[in-house]
Amino acid sequence: MPDNRADAPFRTIIEPFRIHSVEPLRMTTRAERGEHLREASYNLFQLRAEHVLIDLLTDSGTGAMSRDQWAAIQHGDESYAGSPSWFVFVDAVRELFPYEHVIPVHQGRAAERILFSALGGPGRIVPSNTHFDTTRANVEATGATAVDLVVAEGHDPVSEHPFKGNVDLDALEALLAAHADDVPCVMVTVTNNSGGGQPVSLENLRGVRKICEHYGKPLFLDACRFAENAWFIREREAGQGERDVADIVREMAALADGMTMSAKKDPMGNIGGWLAMNDDELARVCRTQLILTEGFPTYGGLAGRDLEALAQGLKEVVQHDYLRYRIRSTAYLGDALHERGIPVLRPIGGHAVYLDARRLAPHLEPLQYPGQSVAVALYEAGGIRSCEIGSVMFGRHPDGSEVPAAMELVRLAIPRRTYTQSHIDYVIEVCERVAENAAALPGYRITDEPPALRHFTAGFAPIA
Repeated sequence: MPDNRADAPFRTIIEPFRIHSVEPLRMTTRAERGEHLREASYNLFQLRAEHVLIDLLTDSGTGAMSRDQWAAIQHGDESYAGSPSWFVFVDAVRELFPYEHVIPVHQGRAAERILFSALGGPGRIVPSNTHFDTTRANVEATGATAVDLVVAEGHDPVSEHPFKGNVDLDALEALLAAHADDVPCVMVTVTNNSGGGQPVSLENLRGVRKICEHYGKPLFLDACRFAENAWFIREREAGQGERDVADIVREMAALADGMTMSAKKDPMGNIGGWLAMNDDELARVCRTQLILTEGFPTYGGLAGRDLEALAQGLKEVVQHDYLRYRIRSTAYLGDALHERGIPVLRPIGGHAVYLDARRLAPHLEPLQYPGQSVAVALYEAGGIRSCEIGSVMFGRHPDGSEVPAAMELVRLAIPRRTYTQSHIDYVIEVCERVAENAAALPGYRITDEPPALRHFTAGFAPIA
């Protein structure tokens, strides 16, 4: 008899790769983890990595490179200027992002620093859907103001809007109508990391582009998760379902005048990034800054072998089999937590699952840092390292005031091609245990903090 389900997809998500080498994990006890937390002043960034069992702190530079990327490394040419590896790299970038000027850097925040050293300054205003931490810090370091203009649904953790990363077009129009002379550029982050890894639609990008053209403002993409955003467009946006992801990426790029990139995310690198644009004069200014702080324009702080690995990674990240696995495996974790009644930001994003600490620990005030409390509890209970994205990360303002963030989240960022389904099942079990005892979680206070990006190095103490 014919099999009527011959082409139906199977329920089981399998990795579209085989594991070629393995790295041992060190098991720890709860008592050991408690001591590690005290030694780290309850800041998970300060933990030693070997004391972490499942590391979901970030997906930045923590993924596993492929066989072909490791092979590409052997082609790395370390010439100071004009290396063949530079031309391999720049051709791979322009295959997806056809900008005139490509400026390599050691990671994304270097691209941000260079761009805003050229465009920022006191009195300037840089609007975005939502600036991430280093972007905001680099804007504010110049004296400029970073403004978030995400759609209202982007602040609602339970909304199922398919494109919660979208820019509020009316708000952008109003800001430019009132302050156009103070706005050097518009930024759009794809996907919107601070807002839960939520995508931006092509329709919204077209709307942003139209407004930018009306006011004569360049549009830049913070594009470090461009492929995941393009996959969401293919899956969720009307008329996009049959398109190749690479073509969607090219259209996204064509709607902008330039981009910043942390190549430690979707380009599958352990290090690297770039700044790209079409403006000749801006590129000249940025290259001067590059030479001062990063390196010559054909390596930008990277080894030739890094450039080769990134070029190969750019080919792999737009493959549909990979992206289908990537997005579904992230949803596997998020859906499992949701089904168990553990509050998560919906719909599930591309690179991470975000626990809603405000709903998980409603007894804690925002400035008792519920996200930090939940993150500490996950490590103590099961050795899972995560990242607070709430009032610790975004509460302190440049004038010294402290205001609760719009959402109190804990990000479980999943490194690419690194953990198996059994690892994720373990994460689910640990989250269940923390949720069962959430009413007893203590608040935290900050004992020491730097003037900027405090979440990286601040010290904490539990509130008795």
